[in-house]
Amino acid sequence: MKRFLMRALLVIVALVGVAFYALFFSSRPPLTTDPATLAGDGSQIDYCVLPELDNSGKRAVDIPKGNTPGCSYSHFPLPILAQCTEPLVDGADDLRGLWKAYEGRHANHVERVEQCGSRTVITAAGIIHDYGPNSTLGLNTNDVEGQVVSFEFLGKQRCARTSASMIWNDGVLDFHIFGVGPVVVRRYREGEDLVWEYADGATTKMRRVCTLPEFHRLR
Repeated sequence: MKRFLMRALLVIVALVGVAFYALFFSSRPPLTTDPATLAGDGSQIDYCVLPELDNSGKRAVDIPKGNTPGCSYSHFPLPILAQCTEPLVDGADDLRGLWKAYEGRHANHVERVEQCGSRTVITAAGIIHDYGPNSTLGLNTNDVEGQVVSFEFLGKQRCARTSASMIWNDGVLDFHIFGVGPVVVRRYREGEDLVWEYADGATTKMRRVCTLPEFHRLR
């Protein structure tokens, strides 16, 4: 019995070690965000003025995938889908714009939601989550959570890798972990509010704002 328990413990330790390595030390995907987008200043935009999705410009598949530089961007970048005018797919609600939390777990959180076609990009707290057809990488987000867990090792910042899909389900945007796992986050409209809901039921309610608050201009 003792030998069995020791073996089980070793297996658990090995699995934890493999998971830790995959999260923090596995190779990052190539950074495919347009350098001009990252260099630009997204804090100067009026986010209450939204582009017309009238098929007059690029489609989602024509634009490189946006992902997070390093463990975090250093300032709020320009929109990833600024030139995309592909109409939203059936079943998608229009969540586009800039939102600021006023109630719930993440009070004062600010996020930008971009959409065109079946593609959705959420930029907030130093990270860029981009799901959908694009010209450079796969469908799922392939990013980091540098604002949640990060540390320095051998002179290099390490942060947890993340991957998810964002699938529309009757006006609700469901985030599936690794693209095929359970729903871990949901975003949906409730009147004029945008609701951000976790699998444990915790929610954050956000209201639309037109300009980025000063505090959020850096990360």
